[in-house]
Amino acid sequence: MNIKLSFEEKYDAIGKAESDYEGVFYTGVVTTGIFCRPSCRARKPKPENVIFYDTAQQAIQNGFRPCKICKPMEQAGETPDYIKNLINELHADPYLKIKDYDLRQRGIEPSQIRRWFKKHHNMTFHAYQRMMRINKAYNQIRGGNSVTNTAFGVGYDSLSGFNEGYRKIFSNSPTGDQSKNVINIIRFTTKLGPMFACATEKGLCLLEFTDRRMLEREFQDLCKRLDAVILPGQNPILSQVQEEIAEYMEGKRSNFTVPLHSPGTDFQNSVWDLLKNIPYGETRSYQEQANLLGKPKAVRAVANANGMNRIAIIIPCHRVIGSNGELTGYAGGLGRKKWLLEMEKQCCESPKTGESSTK
Repeated sequence: MNIKLSFEEKYDAIGKAESDYEGVFYTGVVTTGIFCRPSCRARKPKPENVIFYDTAQQAIQNGFRPCKICKPMEQAGETPDYIKNLINELHADPYLKIKDYDLRQRGIEPSQIRRWFKKHHNMTFHAYQRMMRINKAYNQIRGGNSVTNTAFGVGYDSLSGFNEGYRKIFSNSPTGDQSKNVINIIRFTTKLGPMFACATEKGLCLLEFTDRRMLEREFQDLCKRLDAVILPGQNPILSQVQEEIAEYMEGKRSNFTVPLHSPGTDFQNSVWDLLKNIPYGETRSYQEQANLLGKPKAVRAVANANGMNRIAIIIPCHRVIGSNGELTGYAGGLGRKKWLLEMEKQCCESPKTGESSTK
């Protein structure tokens, strides 16, 4: 996609730790012959030595080779294949216990796995496995299975160890109240960077880029509103959202069919419903949104509710701009907001793409 950013905007964005412009453009450095992501931590080149490209393929076609530091040919935050394989095994068999010995037998250093999970899931690999087993155990106990059979069935060596792990997550014993809800979470990669998706049995309740600054607070608020805990796991809704987001970012989808479960105040939900009605490829101002609500003086409240939206892209808060036509704050970063709006605009202007985007 040819995203309309000025040279100055692009040059100002490179070299920063933020990934707001990830996937939006690539930086070719003529003095070294390499090209990088905007967030590459290598030394920032002088402006006269820079050429910007919309895609990595364009940079390669013009003779540049990929940077070995930021690896621009890979999707940002891409999960390595050996970790994908481990996660797939655990999802296929939640009773499986992969220990450090097992990792070494596969030629994988346990500390390397530990660092990756701490960075991307804020827990160790073994904690991730335990939470998946507890998730399975919770559903079994709710279904009527005994605590003892469940504990040993999911791989615990002792009932006391199971009870302690269970209590840490659910704040009560396995024999207590089983009314708490479970929110499953996955991490997946997109061309604009990695995202977290959360879903209950009712629908998708969170979709955010992993570098969202208020993400931890969103998790806490979601758990409080739904009386739930967030545990790694998969369900059909999480598979569906990955497919639909991939199609959307390729310009092949303009409407989403994944069910949503977005708890909030009555006012927040009225604002989010309005967001869902903004047509693909179009924008509205906060003032226009307030007017449609019949509350023309509630512009600030509308903006705050817009910012509290937890389901990025599908509830399209990126389509709201300032009354003067300027792009305003976006939790995913203004670079991503520009990319999304420009991508939608170009798809609407292309008859061929427009036909396929009605999917």
